[in-house]
Amino acid sequence: MRKNILIICTSLLINLNVSAQSLVSHNLTEKYQWESVPIRGGGFVPGIIMHPKAKDVRYCRTDMGGVYKWNEADKSWHQLLDWLPESETNLQGVESIAIDPNNPQHVMLACGTSSRSNGAILVSDDGCNTMRRTDVPFGMGGNEDGRGNGERLMFSPDNSSIAYMGTRHSGLWRTTDNGKNWSRIESMPAKSIITLAFDKGIIYVAASDQLYCSKDEGLTWQSVQGQPLGLLITHMVKSSDAQLFITYADAPGPSRMNNGALFSYNIKSGKWSDITPFKPKGAEKLGFGYAAVSVDEQNPKHIIASTHALWGKHGFGDEELFRTTDGGKHWIPIFLHGYEYDCTLAPYTEMAPLHWMFDVEIDPFNPEHAMITSGFGGWETFNLSDCEKDGGIIRWSLISNGIEETVPLEIYCPPSGAKVMVGIGDYGSFTYDDITKVPDGSNDYPHFANTDGITGAWLKPEMCVRVGEVFHGRKDQLAISWSEDGGHKWQMCQSVPQEGALHGHIAVSAMGTSWIWTPNNKSAYYTTDKGITWTECQGLPRNIRTVADKQNDQKFYALDIVGRHLYTSTDGGKTFACDTLLLDGGQGQRFGRQMQQSYRGDHRGGQDRVYPVPDHEGDLWIAAYDGLYHIAANNNSQSSDTIRPEQFSQVRTINAFGFGKGITNDYPSLYLIGIVNGEYGFFRSDDSAKTWIRINDDDHQYGHVLHIAGDMQEYGRVYIGTHGRGLITGSPHF
Repeated sequence: MRKNILIICTSLLINLNVSAQSLVSHNLTEKYQWESVPIRGGGFVPGIIMHPKAKDVRYCRTDMGGVYKWNEADKSWHQLLDWLPESETNLQGVESIAIDPNNPQHVMLACGTSSRSNGAILVSDDGCNTMRRTDVPFGMGGNEDGRGNGERLMFSPDNSSIAYMGTRHSGLWRTTDNGKNWSRIESMPAKSIITLAFDKGIIYVAASDQLYCSKDEGLTWQSVQGQPLGLLITHMVKSSDAQLFITYADAPGPSRMNNGALFSYNIKSGKWSDITPFKPKGAEKLGFGYAAVSVDEQNPKHIIASTHALWGKHGFGDEELFRTTDGGKHWIPIFLHGYEYDCTLAPYTEMAPLHWMFDVEIDPFNPEHAMITSGFGGWETFNLSDCEKDGGIIRWSLISNGIEETVPLEIYCPPSGAKVMVGIGDYGSFTYDDITKVPDGSNDYPHFANTDGITGAWLKPEMCVRVGEVFHGRKDQLAISWSEDGGHKWQMCQSVPQEGALHGHIAVSAMGTSWIWTPNNKSAYYTTDKGITWTECQGLPRNIRTVADKQNDQKFYALDIVGRHLYTSTDGGKTFACDTLLLDGGQGQRFGRQMQQSYRGDHRGGQDRVYPVPDHEGDLWIAAYDGLYHIAANNNSQSSDTIRPEQFSQVRTINAFGFGKGITNDYPSLYLIGIVNGEYGFFRSDDSAKTWIRINDDDHQYGHVLHIAGDMQEYGRVYIGTHGRGLITGSPHF
């Protein structure tokens, strides 16, 4: 065994091309291969952009998970912004995409999640293989209301160096040098711009409340005469026969809508026509709005339009997609007419209703091919015209192959059985026996929306428990369930500690004898009968996270990093005793005050937590946001009520922390996301934090990240929980 270890370590050093001396003071690097653990979809795609002249050139944007480009060769979407570092998290939400109509390789991306911060525009001349960045003095709202209201960024069809950007709060901007510089068009009276269209030298700008046009390249603007007023524009497209089709609502969405309409505007005649697909008789307000519209490039009389907030009203099922083949005189409700879903690509979507169709597109090269967006990517059909046939069934399949836009809220890697279990936002949790395949569905009985906590009994891995929020907020179901087969079949508990208990954190003792649940903003409670009865834990403050010792079935821990308190239970969670932690060289109260006044990272992340070491009773690591500490089981700095942990000065910031299978069986590897020796990255330590190896590179940073966990069954493999890029796995690449 000793010989094997030496061979492994020696080969590692050779592979890394470093000297042994460099182990002392520098971060090593190791080549890792990174890929998604597939869930597919799992987040909102507000826009799909198809090139009008180049077949199969299309992009889609997400509200917080970057941009994807379609690859026809492997029939999947490829992410373009994995290189964004933590400091550039705001650019992960994408407000708009523009493809030059005269050059499919010429692309611009308007990046910015929140309009509270200024955004950036990325320009590519080679199909986004490389990109040039320009910071702009206005904000984007890639994850704000109205993010599905068409494309705000567009190239001039007459000059590829000119592009226009409609902003949310700062009016209309223009570049004349391919995105290097941007200037505001001061003559535009509107502050909030939705989208644009061009026709023979005329620029049409859809502001939030009305349509403007300019016939002199933006020097002057006029409100288009005869247009409907009183509603907000949600989408606008131009047909090949010079008509504008515009959807309206009383809210930008995806906030709730109560009224809406669809109008056409004939540019040649100046005539407006109300072609709203469906209006309830006698209803002043519809009770829903219209979200998006698309026109067939090959036949401008073929149009589709989507609803928002219809949700089963007026005899419809969920939302509706209407189709006309005569320019809007007659409409067919496609989903009411007849349809079938193929959920094979992502079985979890079977439980989710049709929703958030804020972009609908007809393929300019195939009018039978239509795409609609949703909160898990979207759907596509290749037999659109079958809705014209009696008994015709429209077949819809998911478009989400390659799209991963979930937010893992907890990662659990058991010592045997499933490789990894992940709790995510919105769509529950997933158990993976094979990380290359999508599970048969999200964990159910009940279905969860957010799964905030998921864990198991370390010495009895078949016992697992999860907590969160029940999907659709159903009052007849409880937000906690358990499994006795390693996380495949789940059973809802009979009770909760308090009425309305949701979210929070769950801990399961080493043998599964007792569980402790701290629901959001409530006290911690323990159960010894699988949730039939609950009793409040004594000696703990409210709203504190507990974790179980992974060797002693009676031990639990809880950490208050700001107060510098470590709580320990030795009676299965009934009572907790408190010790004071002497941190940061024992500076005492001054250190505590500093922490209270400073930013402590994302509260959903893996920092400011205590981590019990697998198979080592009483061995604890404290991953504070601003430092790493170790309490060995035989810590000799412990008095009756104080503990002085060992501090590792190389680590200055921690966003996530976890363990993984070690290079030997004696002790696990440590994984960390943060700053080590002045360098930000993802790190692994095989020698208890004496030295660190950076395992990611600048092309694989994934923006904001919340969690890291090593595989407990395979040395070197690690899982990264991102904020909008899904669950990522990496392994050494030899």
